[in-house]
Amino acid sequence: MHSFGSDNHSGIHPDILKAIEAANQGHQHAYGDDVYTEKAKLLIKKHFGESAEPYFVFNGTGANVVALRACVQPYNSILCAKTAHIAVDECGAPEFLTGAALREIETPDGKLTPELIAPRLINWGFEHHSQPKVVYISQCTELGTVYTCEEVKAIADYVHQFGMYLHMDGARLANAAITLGKSFKEMTVDCGVDILSFGCTKNGLMMCECVIAFRPELAENLKYIRKQSTQLCSKMRYISCQLIPYLEQNIWKSNAENANRMAQLLRQGIKDAGFDTFTQKTEANILLLKLPKPLIDKLLEKVFFYIWNEEENEIRLVTSWDTTEEDVKDFVRLF
Repeated sequence: MHSFGSDNHSGIHPDILKAIEAANQGHQHAYGDDVYTEKAKLLIKKHFGESAEPYFVFNGTGANVVALRACVQPYNSILCAKTAHIAVDECGAPEFLTGAALREIETPDGKLTPELIAPRLINWGFEHHSQPKVVYISQCTELGTVYTCEEVKAIADYVHQFGMYLHMDGARLANAAITLGKSFKEMTVDCGVDILSFGCTKNGLMMCECVIAFRPELAENLKYIRKQSTQLCSKMRYISCQLIPYLEQNIWKSNAENANRMAQLLRQGIKDAGFDTFTQKTEANILLLKLPKPLIDKLLEKVFFYIWNEEENEIRLVTSWDTTEEDVKDFVRLF
């Protein structure tokens, strides 16, 4: 049985491995001046529009740090949900490497709204307080909920009034795209997103993340920020070549479709087993639910997953591009 711990636990899609092997022929210029990176950049523009300026990096935390550094000065603040990845799972890297303060906002479902953001937009021009400059949202959220395009646009329109930026962490953007039935461009540029961490590793790639700026002033210094943030890969073709089949062959779509479908199958199976104790909607490939502690211990003896909230006996299950129906059935049989 495959793990339900994280979509980071899954392997690499076979066609992605073939692309890496194909790129491993002969010599190519380093640091992104290779034919694979050039083609990948063109594909990014095809999917996100001509305003997209992509910069490939190693990992998600690196992508978020590079994107946020493009947006802020050390005297600024970054607004995010309390459950946001940058607040919970990045070991303080965003604050350490940007110098800016994180301002965490309580949410019922991991999603920010203009109404939740508004109370934090205070003390403008007051030198004793960090100045708000960027709002960070995750698509989908760490709780498995998905922002509609209208919700993203509402946030963007609101914060742009104050000269602020909207940064989207798209670690699972493909999963959200499947849920919404929207293109990448419709979910980002068309909604007013200013800069994106485009995540692919969780959806079947080896290690491939990309910072995409949609505003010229944010793209201007990204190549220097990326280098200074230790995210510039010398043999970049091995990162960028993965995007070619991922986007050309719609691997992003088939992988995310499977992960999302398995999440719904898993939710229904658990419900049929008598445990309709979910604490959030399952809108992508993440499930949150509460179970009796003895049952959690029993399940953990057979399969790995994370306990999300120890006090509440709340667990998180994550399906992947390679999760099978048999994986789901085997897990449900344990209840």
